[in-house]
Amino acid sequence: MKAVHPVSRLADFRTDRRVLLLCALAVPIGAIGAVVAKVLLWLIAAITNAAFFHRLSAAPADPAAHALGAWVIVVPVVGSLVIGLMARYGSEKIRGHGIPEALEAILLGRSLINPKVAVLKPVSSALSIGTGGPFGAEGPIIMTGGAFGSIFAQAFHLTAAERKTLLVAGAAAGMSAVFATPVAAVLLAVELLLFEWKPRSFIPVAVAAMIAAVVRGPLLGSGPLFPVAAHLALTPRELGLALLVGIVVGLGSGALTALVYGAEDLFAKLPIHWMWWPALGGLVVGVGGWLDPRVLGVGYDTIHRLLEGHLLGATLLGLMLAKALVWAIALGSGTSGGVLAPLLMIGGALGTLVGASTGIGDASLWAMVGMAGMMGGTMRSPLTGMVFILELTHDLNTLPALLIGSVAALAVTVLLLKRSILTEKLARRGQHIAREYSVDVFELARVGDVMDPNPPLARADLTVDELVRRVADGDSALGRRQGTIVVDAHDRLVGVLTRADLLRAVQSPVAGRRPLAEVAVRTPVVAYQDETLHDAHARMLSHRIGRLPVVTRGEPHRVIGYLGRADILAARERLQREEEVRERGPMLGAGSA
Repeated sequence: MKAVHPVSRLADFRTDRRVLLLCALAVPIGAIGAVVAKVLLWLIAAITNAAFFHRLSAAPADPAAHALGAWVIVVPVVGSLVIGLMARYGSEKIRGHGIPEALEAILLGRSLINPKVAVLKPVSSALSIGTGGPFGAEGPIIMTGGAFGSIFAQAFHLTAAERKTLLVAGAAAGMSAVFATPVAAVLLAVELLLFEWKPRSFIPVAVAAMIAAVVRGPLLGSGPLFPVAAHLALTPRELGLALLVGIVVGLGSGALTALVYGAEDLFAKLPIHWMWWPALGGLVVGVGGWLDPRVLGVGYDTIHRLLEGHLLGATLLGLMLAKALVWAIALGSGTSGGVLAPLLMIGGALGTLVGASTGIGDASLWAMVGMAGMMGGTMRSPLTGMVFILELTHDLNTLPALLIGSVAALAVTVLLLKRSILTEKLARRGQHIAREYSVDVFELARVGDVMDPNPPLARADLTVDELVRRVADGDSALGRRQGTIVVDAHDRLVGVLTRADLLRAVQSPVAGRRPLAEVAVRTPVVAYQDETLHDAHARMLSHRIGRLPVVTRGEPHRVIGYLGRADILAARERLQREEEVRERGPMLGAGSA
């Protein structure tokens, strides 16, 4: 029979058929996400009509068209006061824009979200935005969709990793339904929420996002949210200017992040309970809305006008500064609302100001580049920012400029800021998130690459006392390891004896005269030379042991090596050297031909 090559046992991905179960569960989650998005937008419209126009209606309404005069100052204060009470006596998780809370649930909460949050978050966000809060609906819908995904997953026997997949599927479904951007929703899941790149999670999330996009049609309509006139193919000058716009927007992104958390720090110094902070933030929103009504609400109409190139000059500068200040203070106060729509407005305004001042291209192009850059830099999700603007507008020719702008903004913010606007909140709670993903070094290394080929061996007929004496006399093979592999007269594996086993044995004079075969752990867990270090390490963790005899698959009783914790760390050390040691390549080294 033909021998099986060791590599044939390994696969590119570890995904198994359970992904089909997750896809099946993602279908109703996607539909639920679309329904939740519809309910949230309906609530926002109903509250906006009641608060600013004193009518019972759920038709789309722009609070900037109000006729309340100075009384508009009161509306956000009342709404924010109610939100403070909901957070104090309902759930503190509804404070903020929702994405950090989703990240916290994924990374630290085993993807379990309290059902109370699934109800209070959309209600509080609708109340905040409907009473003039300068926020977007995407953060709340991501948190709410994720909450429903988590609750749905808890009805089934799933692992925490599988619950995470369904939580993120719900979040992606909500975003897909609100903005009609299924591809960007999947990219956001990959870049921000999943913390992995695996078909096990990617495929179900994509299923949920697409189902939500399909269901969105009859619920909210189809087509791009902000259609614009298509641009022609871009020139090298326009692409070069896109780089400048991205850099400036990246600097603006850093300033905006500092402004938000500076406002939060100021609120933290107030001698009053945090429950009252949103009301103070609402007062700032009200005053800002009185001076410039366009800062109120999500501002989709303003975003669309930016994308059409209809806002320019001093008017645009005033809008950008007012929106940035009001939004940062309101968000820093701990009220409920999202970050994406404000980032689009501020980024679009900044991009237009920079690009249009050069006379190159048109204002619409620079608004798009600014929006992509602000989203890519502030949220550290450049691919999401690029594709998001593309799906919002369906203007394919701008794709190269969107890529340049979003990547340039990311480069600036990564170099200037340690954390993003999303992870800074978690860092202030004592939690750290690393967002650089790479292939696991344990997946690349084999056991044979790092094992000790000279394992510490002892004969099974040796007594405990004799082994102790050999270790005490300085036997290098036995003394340098925490375990001893016990073999018979034919060097066949019998068991493993750890230092702890040895210490327990020597406590009894009778046990000291027993042969090692009687005190060693029989039929030990083993590793194979040709398997990945990941598999061997996982076996160690599942059995709660720190060392494994290494054998061959053809002769499972013949010991050829020893794998301990120090050997596993050697693989990490190799990766560390590749990251830190600088040297010339062999083609350029001294003495090369």
